[in-house]
Amino acid sequence: MLENIEINCHSSIKINKGVVIYFDPFKIEKEMHDADIIFITHNHYDHYSKEDIDKIIKEDTIIVAPKTTEKTIEKTQNGIFVEPNKEYEIKGIKVKTVPAYNIYKQFHPKTNEWVGYIVNIDNINYYIAGDTDITPENKNVKCDVAFVPVGGTYTMDYKEAAELVNIIKPKIAVPTHYACIVGNKEDGEKFKALLDKDIKCELLI
Repeated sequence: MLENIEINCHSSIKINKGVVIYFDPFKIEKEMHDADIIFITHNHYDHYSKEDIDKIIKEDTIIVAPKTTEKTIEKTQNGIFVEPNKEYEIKGIKVKTVPAYNIYKQFHPKTNEWVGYIVNIDNINYYIAGDTDITPENKNVKCDVAFVPVGGTYTMDYKEAAELVNIIKPKIAVPTHYACIVGNKEDGEKFKALLDKDIKCELLI
């Protein structure tokens, strides 16, 4: 399920399964210009980086971002602006948006209507949570693979992330959003240790 999937760093994820998809590209080292779709969860600098988008965008790249970021994200002729709790089809890929927000912090207010994404590729549902805490909405996510933030400070920490994953029970969990701006390298292992035994954990950072 994770073949041809990599985390560049932080929450910067690349999926290459016929269609090349990036989520929140950040600290991209090489000029690739191979992106078919770029998903942006919100417009904080470590998730929406125009400098990094410029390294992967090509003429027909579709950029998908929350509707509330439309004024700050540079428009392209192929831009799609989405709302939480909606379903879309983009280049033949089914996409669901999941609200991503903080409960007891102020970094990611629910009113901003920022999102995580569930994308269906080859009948596998991949959930990219974005910057979020445990919420009523993401506790109801159904997915095969979950990419969840574990670094704390701005999002769930590794304990909260493990709690969420043990609720939604994907086949595979992948920790993100640590060992770069927030969190440390050990957070991934700590997260892994708290998961139910029937949930496989892969550390890509």
